[in-house]
Amino acid sequence: MMELYIANKNYSSWSMRPWLVLTAFELPFREVLLPFPKERGTGHFKQDVLAINPNGKVPVLVHDGLMVWDSLAICEYLAEQFPERQLWPAGRAQRARARALAAEMHSGFQALRNHCGMNIRADLAEVGQTLWAEQPDLRDDVARVCQIWSERPDPGGFLCGDFSIADAFYAPVVWRLKSYALPVNEDSQYYMQTMLQHPAMQAWEQAAKQEQDWVNYLEPYQSEPSSS
Repeated sequence: MMELYIANKNYSSWSMRPWLVLTAFELPFREVLLPFPKERGTGHFKQDVLAINPNGKVPVLVHDGLMVWDSLAICEYLAEQFPERQLWPAGRAQRARARALAAEMHSGFQALRNHCGMNIRADLAEVGQTLWAEQPDLRDDVARVCQIWSERPDPGGFLCGDFSIADAFYAPVVWRLKSYALPVNEDSQYYMQTMLQHPAMQAWEQAAKQEQDWVNYLEPYQSEPSSS
C-alpha cells in the first residue's frame, strides 16, 4: 500500500496535487496527515517530516521502501507505476502539452502564489479586489492561466481531454481564484465549475472545510476567530 504524507488540506496546495491524482484515478493509498503548526517554527511538524524526507517538506510518497518527494516527481512515478490508468493523456500531442502545462505551473506563477495563498475555508473577496487593483504581476499571472484554460480541446472538458495530472496541477489555482473572487472570463469560470464538480475535488473540499487547525503564518489577511 502506498502512503502519501500531506499537510493541511485547507492550505497545502502542493499536497493537493498528488492526492487528487491518487484519488481521481482510484489508486490504492493511505493518507498520512501531518498538520502545520499554529506558529512558524513551533510544534513537531518539521521533525515529523524530516523523519521521512530529508528536505523537510511534503508531499512525500512512500511505496515499497522507496521515498518519492516533490509533487511532480510523485505524479510521474504514479504514471509509470500505473500506465493502464493513463494519468497523462494517451495521445502524444496532448500528453506533451499536459506535461508542459504541469511543468509551467510547477515552476511559475509566483505572484499568484505569493499574493493569494490557498485557503479553501476563507472568503477573501475583499482582499482579492484590493490585490487585483494594486498588483499588476498578479493580473499577468491570472491572464496567463485564463489563456491556458481557453486552449483546452473541449470547452466543456478538462485541459487535455480527460482529467489528467495537468488538471491536478491547476486545481489549487481554481481554489485561489474562487477564494479571492478574482475576475476571470466566462470560459475560465466554466472550467472552474468543471473542476469543482469533480468528485476528488469535492472530497478534498469537504475535508478541508472540516479541519479546525488555524495556522497564523498562512493567514496573512485574517485574524483567528474568537472561540467565545
